[in-house]
Order: sequence, then structure tokens, then C-alpha cells
Amino acid sequence: MFKTNEGTIDRVLRVILGAGLILGYFLNPDGAWSWAYWLGLIPLVTGLVGWCGIYAALGINTCKLKS
Repeated sequence: MFKTNEGTIDRVLRVILGAGLILGYFLNPDGAWSWAYWLGLIPLVTGLVGWCGIYAALGINTCKLKS
């Protein structure tokens, strides 16, 4: 359905960032900006799936092509 447009390093960094933001919510659930931690779902899901809508719209592809 969607062509992968994220490379391995990009995907790993997204998963780490997303998981870290979600973990931040559980460490500080009563903070004023605690809702913002749930934005970590976006990089987490795009990192796991390997496709980013913004990259697709801008024509960016960090995935190395197989020869």
C-alpha cells in the first residue's frame, strides 16, 4: 500500500523518540504539558511502519535502495 520511505537509522531514532515521549507521560502524568507526551505516538508509529506522510508529501526518502 505505502512504499517505505524511511531508512533504518531514521526508523530507530523515531521509535526511541516516540517511546521516550510516551514514557515521559508515565513518569509525570500530572504535569501541565502531560498531553503533549502522547504526541510520541506519531514518531513511534511512523518508525514501526516505515512510512512517513510528510516525507511522502515532500518527496524525501531516507531508505536506501536495494541494488
